[in-house]
Amino acid sequence: MYEYLKGRITQIAPGTIVLETKDGVGYRIYPANPYHFEVNQEAQVFVEQIVRETELSLYGFATVTEKQLFNKLLNVSGIGPKSALAILAGAKPADLVAAIENSQVDYLTQFPGVGKKTAQQIVLDLSGKMADFSGLAEEASETFAEAGNQQVANRSNLEDALAALEALGYAARDLTKVKKALVGEEGTTSELVSKGLTLLVQG
Repeated sequence: MYEYLKGRITQIAPGTIVLETKDGVGYRIYPANPYHFEVNQEAQVFVEQIVRETELSLYGFATVTEKQLFNKLLNVSGIGPKSALAILAGAKPADLVAAIENSQVDYLTQFPGVGKKTAQQIVLDLSGKMADFSGLAEEASETFAEAGNQQVANRSNLEDALAALEALGYAARDLTKVKKALVGEEGTTSELVSKGLTLLVQG
């Protein structure tokens, strides 16, 4: 129904803003990042109205691209407005598009309420359907790409290290503890094996 609203920001709270239009109506809006705005700022906020049995809400975005991504995420099974908003609050649009197109499930699981299954569902439902954002994927930051490559390398090295420890005769329950302790650790396979052995010796 609404594409955007123009007016003055009169209130900012952790999860909402209030935008007062020139006709004196104050609209409570749920934005991806309320602190993108300032009190008394004249702003144009792109909005999406969500109407459900127990909800009539306006979700707001600083750009039309964020609004479009929000609607894309709503097409994913298991993703509601609040989850979609939380994802947009924590991700740059370009990085989010790149993660979906490159099936980077680990990147998607960093957002609140997004477990591995939900992240896989996002990739399954949206991969190949992001043509409207094709230019964004190319803009993904170098740090994002490097972080993704490093995560893959670390995960591979950890798997190799656990396999080496298993070959040394350590029980599955011990390897589970080691895995939990070393997830996210950087290092070569050899370095991770050494760290794992230290943890196992310490008990």
